[in-house]
Amino acid sequence: MKQNVVADKSYAFALRVVKLYKHLRFSEQEFILSKQILRSGTSIGANVAEAIAASSRADFVNKLNIAAKETRETIYWLKLLKDSEFISTKSFESVHQDATELQKILSSILLTTKAIHNS
Repeated sequence: MKQNVVADKSYAFALRVVKLYKHLRFSEQEFILSKQILRSGTSIGANVAEAIAASSRADFVNKLNIAAKETRETIYWLKLLKDSEFISTKSFESVHQDATELQKILSSILLTTKAIHNS
């Protein structure tokens, strides 16, 4: 099976988010923000998986756009968790770096796909 970098990275990121969610729920007793980041952080990989199985180029772009938006939302929740002191700066920086990397990969794929389509 061919390796797909964005699929692998988004899946690994989702696993990190699940672990963060479990930490927030059980160690910090935080319930609202943890659900928000769980939803958006795991949605990235789900949308990437849907994009891989897209029925058309438009469907592919749409699913990746959703994944990119979910990535931006996840970054928002991460910043809020850090600034409200539910996670440490060190924890934030590690997860934020992964989210930012995903955001850059998704943006690059979208730009390339749109450029090929407009050629």
